[in-house]
Amino acid sequence: MTHDNDGSPDLTRGMRLLWRAENGARRGPKPALDLDRIVQAAIEIADADGLMGLSMRKVADRLGVGTMSLYTYVPAKAELVSLMLDAVDAEGVLPHTVEGSWRAKTESWAREDWRLYHRHEWTLHASGRHPLGPNTMRRFDSALRSLAGTGLPEAEIVAVADVIDTYIRGMARRSVEMRDREQRTGVSEAQWWAEHGPMLDEYLAGDAFPAVREVRAAGAFESDLDSFEYGLQRILDGVEGRIEAAG
Repeated sequence: MTHDNDGSPDLTRGMRLLWRAENGARRGPKPALDLDRIVQAAIEIADADGLMGLSMRKVADRLGVGTMSLYTYVPAKAELVSLMLDAVDAEGVLPHTVEGSWRAKTESWAREDWRLYHRHEWTLHASGRHPLGPNTMRRFDSALRSLAGTGLPEAEIVAVADVIDTYIRGMARRSVEMRDREQRTGVSEAQWWAEHGPMLDEYLAGDAFPAVREVRAAGAFESDLDSFEYGLQRILDGVEGRIEAAG
């Protein structure tokens, strides 16, 4: 299980920061900053401006300190993004604590992550790999515990978790891109299709695209069906079928 990151962090230092192994006693006065404050300030900037708008200078300005003072705590932006990704993984309910069946727990996990990606869009735009921190591992452990009672072999439990995680991330990326496009252009998807659709119909006439014409004529493209929920339920139906087959 991996998270994306901005740049290539120092793996050893990154792990020590994530697991707070570098928070030993400091001599002298109590420091004006701590790692959690720095990370929270960085998340707030990224939520507003994205990762491209995040810099050590902006974090320092937000905290009212000099930029160089941040490097006492975090060596570079890459390690900072690792800390940010792990911090947001602490948000929301852990799925294994949800009442009900494995399916109810997994639905809760999927919907929590869906909301998280829309709250922190920058998590979808990071790149590369980063070391795994305690909050990320706690969330992953909870997902595995949600599926542990299904009777599936351990390797399949990991595979199911991976499939669900990949689905949530992919659908959230699509949703966020659509929302960003609407904000950037000032034109909603409905408005765009209202203009584009009739023009496209002219090119769909004839026998070349019968299936497209059929579903369009049926109003399928104007349906209020929630694609995310529909896809999630079909995936879980498949997992349920596999659980039943496994006995």
